[in-house]
Amino acid sequence: MRISFDLDDVLFVSPDRFETEPLPPAPFNKLFSERLRKGTRDLIRTLQQQGFEVWVYTSSWRSERYLRALFRCYGIRFDGIVNAQRHLREVQRDRKQILPQKMPGYYRISLHVDDEEVIHENGKRYGFRTLCIREPDEHWAEKVLKEANRIRNLEEKERK
Repeated sequence: MRISFDLDDVLFVSPDRFETEPLPPAPFNKLFSERLRKGTRDLIRTLQQQGFEVWVYTSSWRSERYLRALFRCYGIRFDGIVNAQRHLREVQRDRKQILPQKMPGYYRISLHVDDEEVIHENGKRYGFRTLCIREPDEHWAEKVLKEANRIRNLEEKERK
């Protein structure tokens, strides 16, 4: 099962409002200004140990190479990354109808974690599952794990 995360205000957060992971060691702490929400490293490792594929799905224009390098500094490796360029190239393509900025179903992503209400509304409209993570919440990682396992169980039942 695949689970994806938005970046801004989900994994990348402001240290003024959220607890964050320690900065990576020098010189990487100068190269990458983004701060990871506290618990991100452990959550992604746990999900991968439990057999989930973990992806990033962002409407950001940050390059895949940049994102892989940034997360490597934190010891995180994603199974897939969809950024704005990839989404436009593979999902929107030459369609005249403008599609939502994220379509996790196109990539067989079973759960997408995001902070934007419009993404959750699009999930209802276009048939993909979302989990809303917005505010500072020390239990956010447990909520993600619980929902990921709930959906995995649902999908296993549907296959039988």
